[in-house]
Amino acid sequence: MSDTTLPIRSVCVYCGSQPGRSSSYVEAGRALGRSMAENHLQLIYGGGTRGIMGAVASGVLSAGGRVTGIIPEFLIDMEATRHSLGQLSELIVTPDMHARKHKMFERADAFVTLPGGIGTLEEIVEIMTWAQLGRHRKPMVFANIGGFWDPMLKLIRHMADEGFIHHADLVQPIVVDEAEAIVPAILQHWAGKVDREGEGRIIDKL
Repeated sequence: MSDTTLPIRSVCVYCGSQPGRSSSYVEAGRALGRSMAENHLQLIYGGGTRGIMGAVASGVLSAGGRVTGIIPEFLIDMEATRHSLGQLSELIVTPDMHARKHKMFERADAFVTLPGGIGTLEEIVEIMTWAQLGRHRKPMVFANIGGFWDPMLKLIRHMADEGFIHHADLVQPIVVDEAEAIVPAILQHWAGKVDREGEGRIIDKL
């Protein structure tokens, strides 16, 4: 379990390797990246340089921040270009997805999920599962840009209502609607300076 007395130094961002249909998703990625750099937070992410993933990384780098990309060898040509990967502060190439996810977890002090697809969903659900099992207490944020995650949040509330969410005190993701509010929400949560009911919109009944 993580030591909650340590400060937030790095944030893992899960998001799509595609831009999505709304320009607000890429804009949110860039805004989050700039905000992280301005607050001296290192980006830990999946290494992709396209789509929303690329937008977050470019946002951090353009503001002078540090970016660590963690990507399996087989995904390099699918989600990035080898030239663009050379612009990252640090690149870690893993043998498979399993190793990638564990490395991202080890390197991160908090987790943010921007809009994305099945892979993005799988990553944040695993992190929530580990929290429920007591393996960590790192902040988890759903960046609900344009209500993107509303169906997911509704499903989680349904699971809670039906009695399938256990150890609710360990599973309390923060829901933030604006990209610029993500970093402040994480820092305030970690410092314990806000009431539990005021952390963005914590999922009801979790």
